[in-house]
Amino acid sequence: MLSVRVVKLGGHELDRPEWLAACADALKALGPVVLVHGGGEAVSALSQRLALPIEKRDGRRVTSAAVAEVVEMVLAGPVNRMLVAALRQAGLDAIGLSGVDGGLLTARPAPGGLGHVGEIIAIRVSLLHNLLLAGLTPVIAPMAPAAEGGLPFNVNADEAAAAVAGALHAAELLFVSDVPGVRVDGAVRPALAAGEIETLIELGAATDGMAAKLRAAAGAIRAGAHAVRIGDLQLLGHPSAGTRILPPAVKAA
Repeated sequence: MLSVRVVKLGGHELDRPEWLAACADALKALGPVVLVHGGGEAVSALSQRLALPIEKRDGRRVTSAAVAEVVEMVLAGPVNRMLVAALRQAGLDAIGLSGVDGGLLTARPAPGGLGHVGEIIAIRVSLLHNLLLAGLTPVIAPMAPAAEGGLPFNVNADEAAAAVAGALHAAELLFVSDVPGVRVDGAVRPALAAGEIETLIELGAATDGMAAKLRAAAGAIRAGAHAVRIGDLQLLGHPSAGTRILPPAVKAA
């Protein structure tokens, strides 16, 4: 069985070629990796140009059918292509995929009245294993169709990465952005128990995108990922960088 890491890339840094190049270089040393990416800035930019509303709730995009088309166009198009090109330039044999390709991801409508937003209910794990065994690095754009097809749902990239990491029983899930970790009272916490997450969100210590990321991290651990860290590029080279999310304590029998 392959020991795989899942890396989710997002945040403002995705627009910076030099950051992407540094990231691609660092990924080479990690062994087998599955990459899941966001691209919210690019989606918002095109939505604005098309005069479509930009609305988020708790860090998740409210998605009409028109916005879902923009998400698919941007994430499966230029953003995915840019990441694949950066990885290939660094010597990784990257292959771009959306959740539609090869039936990789299947979703259903997510609760919460966010429109055409989905939550993942099935992952074709064998496809990822086969690509990894062939020496390829999958780069996944997180949109996923329903089982019956139709316009793919917009899936929050953090949640998509968590679902993939859980399904692969990943050795580690790394949420990489421009933030060094989870800040509580102004300081980055080296570790955070999964059981603390909802309290932090209720207290307002973690809001919007970070709240969504923390919930996804807890979900990944529940689903079978062995470890989760949240931070910046340092995560890829330093095993203690960022904030580690600790699984709920195992109670003695």
